[in-house]
Amino acid sequence: MTQDEREFSGTTFAIISGYFDNFPARKKVVEVLLKYGLSVRNGKVYLGDSIEVPISAIAKAARVNRRIVYMTIEYIEKMQSLRIFFSKLRPTLSLVELAPFMGWEVLEIEELSEVNRCVFSDVLKAIFESNCQIRQVIGEKYEMGFGRYYIVLEGRINPDVIQKIGNIPGVLRITLRTPEKDKTKLVCTYCEVKYCPRMGHVHD
Repeated sequence: MTQDEREFSGTTFAIISGYFDNFPARKKVVEVLLKYGLSVRNGKVYLGDSIEVPISAIAKAARVNRRIVYMTIEYIEKMQSLRIFFSKLRPTLSLVELAPFMGWEVLEIEELSEVNRCVFSDVLKAIFESNCQIRQVIGEKYEMGFGRYYIVLEGRINPDVIQKIGNIPGVLRITLRTPEKDKTKLVCTYCEVKYCPRMGHVHD
């Protein structure tokens, strides 16, 4: 099982997976809709409120034929709970990849809430106490209390704070994405540092 498959097995998809257990091809289409936050309304697929996504593009992403996509849409709209669910989906802007370009850093935290139900709040507390500004938080809980979330920081976080976060019960792993090359020397049992060189200024 790949990482994407593991995450889909325990994320929001698990809530509706029972509807598609007997339709593996349709399940692939649903995974694409959820991954990109694509909504289904009036027999069509939309990105946001008004951008219509071609059926052929969905089929290509899901590696199925267009007939399967049409059948999936028809099935979704026939079931009231699915129709409501998929009509509300919207994409989310993520700053995770952009952050190093802006001179910011990103903490990727993997947690196990069964060990400590307050892992997330404890991590945020450690960041707030360091006077580091949080720009965005994106994350989700998976199966068995496992969770992963990304914290985009405006600026740079002190290595001591990372060590402090690593000592919080329930924190399994920390990945720091940074434009600061010196932090690649950071040694921590829980940590991995990814150096993302900051590009030059954007020109019109």
